[in-house]
Amino acid sequence: MKKTLLMSLVLAGSLIAADYSSVIQHPDASKLIQKDLLPPAKHFKMPANCVTTNSESIARGAFLFHNLNGKKAKKNPPKGLSRKQMKPGKTYLPGDKIPSKQYGNCIACHDIEGSVGPGNVGPSLVGYKKMFVDSGVRDAQFVYQQIADARALNPESLMTINLANGLFSSSEVCDLTSYILAPK
Repeated sequence: MKKTLLMSLVLAGSLIAADYSSVIQHPDASKLIQKDLLPPAKHFKMPANCVTTNSESIARGAFLFHNLNGKKAKKNPPKGLSRKQMKPGKTYLPGDKIPSKQYGNCIACHDIEGSVGPGNVGPSLVGYKKMFVDSGVRDAQFVYQQIADARALNPESLMTINLANGLFSSSEVCDLTSYILAPK
């Protein structure tokens, strides 16, 4: 019995003392890290006729503002938006799964007239147009830039980077800008 116990202890000790470094995998994560890095901050010029009083554009902006994703979005998207987002250049065959469209979920951080949600992380947008734009403190280009990539004006911003990373298209940023600047 003592011999068996001694042999077990010797075997256990050799297992603990063994060098297992050759069998441990050390994957190169640098490609994954590079893929996850944000693009550099970028200044965007608002397209001509971006801000509009067109009710369809404002409806799209409101939908983007108040919903997170197409699969679980409240109500049906307005004309010009879809619950699904086809990737540019990809060919979809019948039966292929098309990913859900990621919307803004702006109300998670911002409060605005008629919003239902916490909206207490970012600045309130209630009365934004009257308080800032109509007074001349800010303009539509400022709002567009903040939505597109707020880091260009504030490198410490925690706001979602929407246009620089491709989350939204330029026309969707215009719809959101139109919604924020529309009378409520």
